[in-house]
Amino acid sequence: MSAVEIYPGRVSPMGVGTIPHADMLSYSGLELLRRVIDGQYPAPPMAYQLSFALTEAEEGRVVFCGMPNEKHLNPMGGVHGGWAAAVMDSALGCAVQTMLAMGEAYATAEFKVNLMRPITPRTGEVVCEGKVIHKERSLAVSEATMKDSEGRLLAFGTETCSIFPVANLAAR
Repeated sequence: MSAVEIYPGRVSPMGVGTIPHADMLSYSGLELLRRVIDGQYPAPPMAYQLSFALTEAEEGRVVFCGMPNEKHLNPMGGVHGGWAAAVMDSALGCAVQTMLAMGEAYATAEFKVNLMRPITPRTGEVVCEGKVIHKERSLAVSEATMKDSEGRLLAFGTETCSIFPVANLAAR
């Protein structure tokens, strides 16, 4: 695999791809995400297409940075709300992933995003921080904020994730 630029200043040395399911049996969710950050796994295809990247991961918390651009515009010339929702969903879900044991996986069951300010290509790099606020054996709830470089709130969201054995991913 060859390196790809996710957006200016962010490069994935392993290119684009996914985490092998077999590795999910050998590493915790937090370990897997740290391997993505460290360049031991490729960037997810969605992150490449939408110009955002995972930059921090610790138990119960993750940070994504993204750079909206002209590829993400709606017909009126603003960045489509789906772009912010996709970045938020990634932060919300990956925050939950940081708390998963080896052999566990998750899926978004529902999420809600409140868009507070318009996002344009001139907004520049945004930071989206996701945190787990409650986790049980088969369910977790997280919240996230998206802010611009001046710390202004662009979006706020919450998510509920189902937690299940990684073997169920292959059955889908």
